[in-house]
Amino acid sequence: MSRAEGGRDEVVTDSGIPVPPVVGPEGAPADPAGSIGAPGAWPFTRGVYPTMYRGRLWTMRQYAGFGTAEETNRRYHYLLERGQTGLSVAFDLPTQMGYDADHAMAAGEVGRVGVAISSLDDMLTLFDGIRLDQVSTSMTINATAPILLALYLAVADEQGVPWSALRGTVQNDVLKEYIARGTYIYPVEPSLRLVSDLMAFCAAEVPKWNTISISGYHIREAGATAPQEVAFTFANGLEYVERALAAGIPLDDFAPRLSFFFAAHNDFLEEVAKFRAARRLWARLMRERFDASDASCRLRFHTQTGGSTLTAQQPLNNVVRVTVQALAAVLGGTQSLHTNGYDEALALPTEESAGLALRTQQVLAEESGVPRTVDPLAGSWFVERLTDEIEERARAYLARIDEGGGAARSVAFMQEEIHRAAYAHQLAVEDGSRVVVGVNAYREEGEGAAIAQPDFSALEARQRASVEALKARRDADAVAAALAAVVEAARSGDNLMPRLVAAVKVRATLGEISDALRGEWGTYD
Repeated sequence: MSRAEGGRDEVVTDSGIPVPPVVGPEGAPADPAGSIGAPGAWPFTRGVYPTMYRGRLWTMRQYAGFGTAEETNRRYHYLLERGQTGLSVAFDLPTQMGYDADHAMAAGEVGRVGVAISSLDDMLTLFDGIRLDQVSTSMTINATAPILLALYLAVADEQGVPWSALRGTVQNDVLKEYIARGTYIYPVEPSLRLVSDLMAFCAAEVPKWNTISISGYHIREAGATAPQEVAFTFANGLEYVERALAAGIPLDDFAPRLSFFFAAHNDFLEEVAKFRAARRLWARLMRERFDASDASCRLRFHTQTGGSTLTAQQPLNNVVRVTVQALAAVLGGTQSLHTNGYDEALALPTEESAGLALRTQQVLAEESGVPRTVDPLAGSWFVERLTDEIEERARAYLARIDEGGGAARSVAFMQEEIHRAAYAHQLAVEDGSRVVVGVNAYREEGEGAAIAQPDFSALEARQRASVEALKARRDADAVAAALAAVVEAARSGDNLMPRLVAAVKVRATLGEISDALRGEWGTYD
């Protein structure tokens, strides 16, 4: 990409970082031994484990969830049979916003962008035939994350699986919802209380569970640059650490289980450098601010290829984009990876596209040779220079957020910076200085693709009927008592998680629990 600079064109990365025609030794870090280090050693620039993929490949996840729990369960079995090593659950908007399928606010949205989950019965169906101690499960859920985790724990109890054997992640990153995405429910303070309740509960009861996946992905998808993605994600991460410490949780009881979630976009070398810079910067921040141990400084992260980079025009071009992005994530040292289906700009991914996306990861793992050595781009003068530059720019943003009182008080600032970056990106696409193949260059006549979509009206009717039938047959008095206990915990400050687990077991629904908390805390305006 180029931009006009003082009457001439300057070559820059997608984030606007200048790119010299060639970089020599003078562009290398001043202290390569201290800033690059060794894999598995602080500051973890080269990776969080000494042998990285030689010891264990990244977890291959495919984000899946659509329609009903039955349909999504079939997709999970399809992917697991083809070698997927972890499940990743996408929930529909009503589930994300705390509404059951039979609520008026859910009308027209049930099952459209993920699976509809209202009750323990739905969750049991979602994982039918899948032992929870045999898979790692990531749930992309935020405002209702404690309820979904409670449902997952109840499924484990039904299967006879001890909570100590459960592995996975719940996103639980509500701050980025206010900043970039919008699926929040409650005001900021009670939302952060739910985050810390979940973290404290899992530290004691579900020790292998990653209690939060601090998400830069949605920040990047909203239009942020690579340095903004790193900075705003870490601003939120530092806020969560402060909140957990204030709740009395010892740092080493929760910080080693923090995980992060980043996007991989098209600027290949910038993305590789971004992941390396992020690992190093988080280690340095945790040491500088909290005197953290090595285990609490280690940045582990999941990566998803960039949904916003996919095009409806010439959709097969997306296969190439996803491959480039996945390779950047692997060379950057990700711990798990989701590769998007090529048809996701048109509809929910088909079995064919989801299967090809998984095979893309398997080809990288088994045929490319990339996993054979750790951090193979380390020492590249340009990559090291870019790593330094991204870290420096991210630190500058963090300084401004600190001046504003931290992430919870800097939401408007981060929103404005993302809006500016997104606008600049769109202008560059429209004036042609940023080429998008098949969109503003190399177009073809008669383009278009038809992708079959589910009958969402019928799906919604089935899900509504299922919820209504559940409410008719359960013990109404037990549900009312459980919901009253949830409200009492919300008032008293007791940890909500035990009350949530008890409530979902008597078939209180996600919407009813959310409504009980809405009644106590109100909603964010």
